[in-house]
Amino acid sequence: MNFKIMMQYQTKNKQETTFHSDWISGKEILLIIDDLDKTGRIKTMEIEDETGLRWTKKELKKLLNKIEDEPDEITIYFDGSYNKDTDEAGIGVVLYYRLGEEIIRHRWNEKIDLIQSNNEAEYIALNFAMERLYDLHMKRKKIVIKGDSQGLLMQLKGEWPCFEENLNRLLDKIEMHVQKLNLIPNYQPIPRGDNKEADQLARQALQGVKIESKHVLDKDIEY
Repeated sequence: MNFKIMMQYQTKNKQETTFHSDWISGKEILLIIDDLDKTGRIKTMEIEDETGLRWTKKELKKLLNKIEDEPDEITIYFDGSYNKDTDEAGIGVVLYYRLGEEIIRHRWNEKIDLIQSNNEAEYIALNFAMERLYDLHMKRKKIVIKGDSQGLLMQLKGEWPCFEENLNRLLDKIEMHVQKLNLIPNYQPIPRGDNKEADQLARQALQGVKIESKHVLDKDIEY
């Protein structure tokens, strides 16, 4: 999680002014706050997180200790694969997050019957992904959601309309999960080539290969 410092600063000649910092990572902010405190010129200070909540320095230390035991830096990849001859689909979801110093990856897939289109499979895949977050207690978190379904992600951004009734119902479910979990979503459409892991899971599900796994990865991996 990132934070912003808001402070009232007093100069040597007793003039006061207000400063707002850029966003600072949780790993760095306490060091910066300690450096600022050493000047002896900070009149007041508050720290704001990405959800809009504000903290004192003492409260922030407790929060950061708590965050070490909670998922953070969360990214979801999702995809769907549709067989129009059988009206079946496979959905695939990959979830990455940081837990302390570890990077965790979850992978899931599922075979779905009575599907009308590949678009519907994509919506079901993302709804399935959001449902998994409840089990992992991921609430009040900033989350990046990536997929190659540009239409769905643009609709969730509120930039494109959705005219199909069955897709609108799924869209409502996804948005309900975001609200109930108090998430701060960042929807990022990506090329198909960047979504290979979720695509492979979806294709395997369509072939009847069930996958559900959790792995600890190299802490320096980029996702």
